[in-house]
Amino acid sequence: MKHSLNIRPDGAVDLVSLGALVHRLDPGIIPFRKAAECLIHVSGGEFNVAANLADCFRLKTAIVTAMVDYPVGELVAERVRAMGVRPHYVWFKHDGATGPNIAAVYSDRGQGVRAPVVFYNRANEAAARLKPGDVDWAAVFAGGARWFHSGGIFAALSSTTPELILEGMQAAKARGAVVSYDLNYREKLWRLSGGQERAQQVNRRLLNCVDVLVGNEEDLQKGLGLPGPELAAKSKLDPTAFFAMSQQAVKQHPQVKIVATTLREVHSTNRHSWSAVAWVEGQSHVAPACELDVLDRVGGGDGFAAGFFYGLLTGQSPEESLKLGWAHGALLTTFPGDTTMATLEQVKAFAKGGSARIQR
Repeated sequence: MKHSLNIRPDGAVDLVSLGALVHRLDPGIIPFRKAAECLIHVSGGEFNVAANLADCFRLKTAIVTAMVDYPVGELVAERVRAMGVRPHYVWFKHDGATGPNIAAVYSDRGQGVRAPVVFYNRANEAAARLKPGDVDWAAVFAGGARWFHSGGIFAALSSTTPELILEGMQAAKARGAVVSYDLNYREKLWRLSGGQERAQQVNRRLLNCVDVLVGNEEDLQKGLGLPGPELAAKSKLDPTAFFAMSQQAVKQHPQVKIVATTLREVHSTNRHSWSAVAWVEGQSHVAPACELDVLDRVGGGDGFAAGFFYGLLTGQSPEESLKLGWAHGALLTTFPGDTTMATLEQVKAFAKGGSARIQR
């Protein structure tokens, strides 16, 4: 079965993402309160998709975001270049003391029965200041773009970021690009700007422009206000509830053609069961299930989205696209950091049922 997304065959870029860049301080398995040193990962839910598609899947991608002229900004910009993503920055001048800033995310990975922990410092965040009129969309889309992506993390940052997302979506639609949106519901972020009720108002409005929606059951319930399933799922890998809720979402937003997400059952911090599902214009698709030995779970969902979009952008069937997303998301949990270190060959081999036998 095919789909009716009508993806442009060409364009100067394959995908444009709009979102905030952050730097994540990661002390590994040491709890943050006992940390003596950290790795620094550059991330952002929307950026991760563009970075994964450029670095692993060898597509041409771009990021529209805020950038600050201070050393943290220089570090972040260097990592954007390293991932091969074309930047479109709205520049902010740092005052030398209070900002505006590139947001900081602090995490520790946990271990075994000790769960991972993530918390933020998004005070005076430059990206939260972005508003309609700040971005030259004609320049962003010069030469054409095939796909436009944004998400709920960026939407939660301020009263103006959803308006910029809407402006970007409308500009993308006018130029024939497919539009995707990852609900990525983050309670800590939405709590500061109106809670669940505002999240639902914002997301419902944005979904009027969306072709491809990424979101799990919790995202659909809390981020869109859909009622939970009538029957409890037998396990976290049971796709029945997700498919029922996908149909509800599409009933409310009939222009959405695809709803997809990962399924994850957490046995311990380092042992997860993993699958993925996609509802594609009335057809249900389920990826295989596998057991993951997890190094760093952050970014697995963005890894899935990137692989899934890659499949669709390269003309694969929904089933094959889903497997590519499932495989890349699984591989991403084996690397430190939020963005990919996988190769396209590794993803394709695992999607076909590859194993962890040594390659000589």
